[in-house]
Amino acid sequence: MSGFTPDADWLHWQQAPRKPAYKPPPGAVDAHCHVFGPARDFPFAPERKYTPCDASRDQLWALRDYLGFSRNVIVQATCHGSDNRALVDALEHSAGLARGVATVRPEITDAELRKLHQAGVRGVRFNFVKRLVDALPFDSLHSLAARIKPLGWHIVIYFEAQELPELYDFFTRLPTTVVVDHMGRPDVSKSVEGEEFQLFTRLLREHGNFWSKVSCPERLSLAGPDTYDDVVPFARHIVEHFPERVLWGTDWPHPNMKSHMPDDGALVDMIPRIAPAPELQYKLLVENPMKLYWPEEWEAPHGA
Repeated sequence: MSGFTPDADWLHWQQAPRKPAYKPPPGAVDAHCHVFGPARDFPFAPERKYTPCDASRDQLWALRDYLGFSRNVIVQATCHGSDNRALVDALEHSAGLARGVATVRPEITDAELRKLHQAGVRGVRFNFVKRLVDALPFDSLHSLAARIKPLGWHIVIYFEAQELPELYDFFTRLPTTVVVDHMGRPDVSKSVEGEEFQLFTRLLREHGNFWSKVSCPERLSLAGPDTYDDVVPFARHIVEHFPERVLWGTDWPHPNMKSHMPDDGALVDMIPRIAPAPELQYKLLVENPMKLYWPEEWEAPHGA
């Protein structure tokens, strides 16, 4: 027994998602997903803001294959804090088909960073969502960013749209590639052309080192499942304006969902709605994530 009981309102991930009608191109990457535990092997962090159910690497691989994907990018979940053992275990058992984004403390040593790199980590995540983390030390984050740059890593940032004005200058001083989770969580009740979302598009337009994940409609939608129609214009706008710098992921096993648990097959079927042209789908699902996470494999067949 692990001794961990999921939160009373925790929604378990979908056990029998539908088979998507959309077939991803060969080599497609689910570029945003997580593993939780299993808690008996990888205990959750004492400082966590939530206690989830288990969601193991083998269950993630099974979902990947079922949905028609080839690879995964696993993002360290906040329930594990900066203890990356569950993430590293998944990477080491992925046969090279997974890369990771870790959470690390500023005092991490260079040797520890190199060990994470060897396991397959290619980025660190800075979480600015106030309900999930405590206040972050900005000076320490800048110092950490400078230390990971020589490794070729990038930074993943998670924030909510209303927080962007106060964080904008800090973000634009980061020295690496920066990947924004879930389009910066826009308020989809507002217009794509409105001031709030246009500040985010300005961030992408004026800073070529910024990328965006067009993921998690289930977290953003006010219309609800399974079509999440109100999110489509926002995601499609980003894909069509910044096709070289977009990524997509399931967000499995969908931590902290309170309204409903999304069907992963339905999420896959949204892809052609936000990336209508096959060439956009290929960039979103294959070319972009391969360039960012497996550049050594991507360049080999194309460099001759």
